[in-house]
Amino acid sequence: MMNIDEWKHMFKLDPAKEISDEDLDKVCESGTDAIIVGGTDNVTLDGVLDLLSRIRRSHMVPVVLEISSEEVLTPGFDYYFVPLVLNSKEKKYVMDIQQKAIKEYIDMMEYSEVYFEGYCVLNPEAKVFHHANCELPETADVKAYAYMAEHVFHLPVFYVEYSGTYGDPEVVREVKAELHQTKLFYGGGIETPDQATAMMEHADAIIVGNSIYTNLKQALKTVAAVKAE
Repeated sequence: MMNIDEWKHMFKLDPAKEISDEDLDKVCESGTDAIIVGGTDNVTLDGVLDLLSRIRRSHMVPVVLEISSEEVLTPGFDYYFVPLVLNSKEKKYVMDIQQKAIKEYIDMMEYSEVYFEGYCVLNPEAKVFHHANCELPETADVKAYAYMAEHVFHLPVFYVEYSGTYGDPEVVREVKAELHQTKLFYGGGIETPDQATAMMEHADAIIVGNSIYTNLKQALKTVAAVKAE
């Protein structure tokens, strides 16, 4: 299995959204490095298990559970991503939810399979922005969060999340300049190969989500665009 440090492209599937078996097959067979299962609204354990079983039925692609709440934690995933929302106004989204999940489920998850992500949500219209009670940071603040992710918390991943809208490549470039060991993930609004290529000039990996459900044909093309870099 490819080391996570080598990943360049991930598709993110929302267990609360419908996707046909045919489209799911296309996503899993696209050449993406991994499938992330995660979402903000109406995510249930049943939905997570159903999506996992459909992927496992006939595909070998690595599958990641992004833990939005302890209620959806379940064995069977290759990796677990634990978001720490650094620009949240509430400590519980940075530490408390994560601590409770670890306390209850640490025996279920091997630590080598768990990756903590320093999240910075930059779209004030996004559901996750409101759900986690975030404040919108300036670019200098985002760079400071990135520095903290690497030098204070020693996190393996810093995730710039525009969630549903395409972000500013210049911001991503400036953030990347702060990171040397911590990997930079970018997610948000990528719908075309050109957009994927532009963000990949600065990020270590990109995550494509919404366009799976709005324009799958274009979303699938982002894989080749990134892999060609």
